[in-house]
Amino acid sequence: MSTTDTIVAADVLVTSPGRNFVTLKITTAQGLTGWGDATLNGRELAVASYLRDHVAPLLIGRDPARIEDTWQYLYRGVYWRRGPVTMTSIGAVDLALWDIKGKATGQPVYQLLGGAVRDRILTYTHATGWDIPQLLDSIDAQRERGFLAVRAQSGVPGHDMVYGVTKGGPGYEPAGRGAAPVEEVWDTESYLRHAPKVLAAARDHVGPELKLLHDVHHRLTPGQAARLGGALEAVDLFWLEDVTPAENQQVLRHVRQHTTVPLAIGEVFNTVWECQSLITEQLIDYVRTCVTHAGGISHLRRIAALAEIWQIALGPHGPSDVSPVALGASLHVGLSTPNFAIQEYMGYEPVVHEVFRHAWTYADGYLHPGDQPGLGIEVDEALAARYPYEPAYLPVARRRDGSMTDW
Repeated sequence: MSTTDTIVAADVLVTSPGRNFVTLKITTAQGLTGWGDATLNGRELAVASYLRDHVAPLLIGRDPARIEDTWQYLYRGVYWRRGPVTMTSIGAVDLALWDIKGKATGQPVYQLLGGAVRDRILTYTHATGWDIPQLLDSIDAQRERGFLAVRAQSGVPGHDMVYGVTKGGPGYEPAGRGAAPVEEVWDTESYLRHAPKVLAAARDHVGPELKLLHDVHHRLTPGQAARLGGALEAVDLFWLEDVTPAENQQVLRHVRQHTTVPLAIGEVFNTVWECQSLITEQLIDYVRTCVTHAGGISHLRRIAALAEIWQIALGPHGPSDVSPVALGASLHVGLSTPNFAIQEYMGYEPVVHEVFRHAWTYADGYLHPGDQPGLGIEVDEALAARYPYEPAYLPVARRRDGSMTDW
């Protein structure tokens, strides 16, 4: 890349083809375009404003090749560090600059990160059903699509909805359109009695080979999490995710002492420092940090490097409320990172694939980022403009007495 190239524009696109996405477009004087994902579910407009009003003006005139210097400038150059809005904004810039670097050199980003250490990336998707028969049918449907790893979630007796699973409703969909979040009723004891039965039935149904995962969505105390882990020992889970709220990391010590079930946590983490004690004390087995929410490719690689020393793997967050740009970036990291274990792939509605045209592919339980230069993503801006932003939020949960849960 010529050292005379400079950034001449940084534009923020907000679109809602089924879901809300925030996308950063960086353009250089030599006509190169880089794309970054800045989607933060339920706070999309906050990130869009941060980028548009505070970050984009700082990028004009900078050398797009100086990716690390730009990351340090945006992180250390402001008094208010860290946090999801700041780190998602930095992540979007970082992705876009890696995209430009790849296009300038004619290489896919994974080649610039040291080249492939695997041929393809194991992925898991979601299976949901309100009751056990529905869940087993959903698991079978995902196995027919070739998935070798499936996250299993079900309803809970006495409830009408449980974080994206609605009694008598469609499949898994946590985010709801509207001016405020949907409020669910949550009973922890009912869940703790029911979840082991559900997951045991799933294991009996699929046999030993299919990898089964389960997400608790941060709703348990340390004692409850330890109890659940003990009850699930025989199920042989690939991982048990987000058993407690992420703010108090020391409580994972108690959980770890009482179960050998592999633990995954970190999708709401934004920096390596939030993961540090969990990694260095080996309190978890998988880091769930999302590439765009944790400062981009540059910072996710730091997390991966620390985790590798302690024999902890990466299994990044990959829901359908981050865009195909973020998924593509995560796959480039995954193909070139030794301790990258698995990638979540929830899937997208067809129109999302039309707006975000991508080189990454799924086949037979695995993903691959493709070999196009850069991230291999292009955005149809005209089509994106046809889908204006609509408020949407993840649900919140209250106990039966009306108080908020720990989530």
